[in-house]
Amino acid sequence: MRWFFHATALSSLIQLFQPAGSAAIPRDGECRKTKVAILGAGVAGITAAQALSNASMTDFLIVERNDYIGGRVRHTQFGVNPETKAPYTVELGANWVQGLGSEGGPENPIWTLAKRYGLNNTYSNESSILTYDEKGYNDYTGVLADFEKVYSVVEQDAGYILTDNLQDTSFRAGLSTGGWKPKKDMKMQAAEWWAWDLETAQTPEDSGFLYGITGYNLTFYQFSEENNYVWDQRGYNAFVVGESQTFLGANDTRLMLNTTVESLAYSDQGVVVKTHNGCIQADYAISTFSVGVLQNDAITFDPPLPRWKREAIDQFQMGTYTKIFYQFNETFWDPNTQYFLYADPKVRGYYPVWQSLTGPGFLEGSNIIFVTVVENEAYRVEQQPDETTKDEGLAVLRLMFPDKKVPEPVAFCYPRWSFEEMAFGSYSNWPVGMTLEKHQNLRANVGRLYFAGEAMSAQYYGFLQDSGAGMTRYEVLHGTTTLNEYSPANGWLASSFLAYGLGGKPEPDVSRGHARLI
Repeated sequence: MRWFFHATALSSLIQLFQPAGSAAIPRDGECRKTKVAILGAGVAGITAAQALSNASMTDFLIVERNDYIGGRVRHTQFGVNPETKAPYTVELGANWVQGLGSEGGPENPIWTLAKRYGLNNTYSNESSILTYDEKGYNDYTGVLADFEKVYSVVEQDAGYILTDNLQDTSFRAGLSTGGWKPKKDMKMQAAEWWAWDLETAQTPEDSGFLYGITGYNLTFYQFSEENNYVWDQRGYNAFVVGESQTFLGANDTRLMLNTTVESLAYSDQGVVVKTHNGCIQADYAISTFSVGVLQNDAITFDPPLPRWKREAIDQFQMGTYTKIFYQFNETFWDPNTQYFLYADPKVRGYYPVWQSLTGPGFLEGSNIIFVTVVENEAYRVEQQPDETTKDEGLAVLRLMFPDKKVPEPVAFCYPRWSFEEMAFGSYSNWPVGMTLEKHQNLRANVGRLYFAGEAMSAQYYGFLQDSGAGMTRYEVLHGTTTLNEYSPANGWLASSFLAYGLGGKPEPDVSRGHARLI
């Protein structure tokens, strides 16, 4: 349920903004000129523009492919309100404020904004859950409690990786060492899906252990363990739009909607942004593109991004989190229960978590329920026709409620985030083998092109809140094994360096302060 963004404060980057040349591609007069080109009008892009404006730097342009502000904070009109006959607003992307704040402690800045703009929201009570399998209702909530007990041990184990400077591993390995071994027990699989996959949009096998735990802790232990579901009929992005209006006027020409970035030419002198209908010449540019966009070569870079940058981009993960909405002409499920967990007998994560929106505090009387799928199941359903997905979900509901006559829905929809050309997924996840050094390479600038967005935060990747981090040049970090430890005593023969092409002397890579062996 992690929706999303790391909105970078950019305070130290502002100090760098001095008059500069361009990337030396266009001739004068061919491109619209600006000091800073902000690529994307999601939370990170709007926050970057706001930070510049607050520093009295008004010479910027915000370039956005979509026709709205908010990026992956996106909603749609769905179904019909039986009383007003107007459609409901449901969120296709970001939906929760996660970790609100505790008395005497810090407050999640997104919660501060939600209150400022009066976003309608309701506490997501994860204890309000009923469990099912292919034979209908089956109370295995005890398995969920068992997982929570194991998790409390596992998160302590993750701390030892940090304090003892050990190699990280997968969350699956961490669970197994902690005594959680679900194997083919599909109820155990459903329990861990509920507790892990629903947050990360990736499996325990695909997720890094240490940073999976620390990322969770920084939100829910620093702020609070509360999740509030936003059902505001203006759309969750009302707070993003509201913040943009604090520095953008009506019809402000600095906001370029419906403008698709095609290529970026960057250097130490400036950046040239080529769009589908023109170009922008900037002293600096801030990319807020998702990791999915960067991984799928949706943007051409000139020169190509350096290898250290591309490797970090390609290793990080972009998860897909797909919410599938149904509206019926009646509520055949318990309207006072928020969640319904289904354990399929064969496929892990097959239409597993259903959430009711018709109950108290939500879209009362709407007869709307939605189911969430992630990763492989999300990719699968996003590739098939609506009708196929609708029928698969209906079949699961009829297994869950065998004593009810589950009708055809009166409305049905779901997004296809993995096919969105300027998203290619929902939000990022820290993969197995990703180190803090590689993550610094992920977020480090190249020339005058800087990178922001949720994936660029080591603390809050995959989350919406603002870390308040500045844009800086990062010092080089190193792994836990130094070169002189690759020795015969550690089972590494000198000839191995030649076999792997690692012989020779170090050649400095001055662009990042690295030394590579040639």
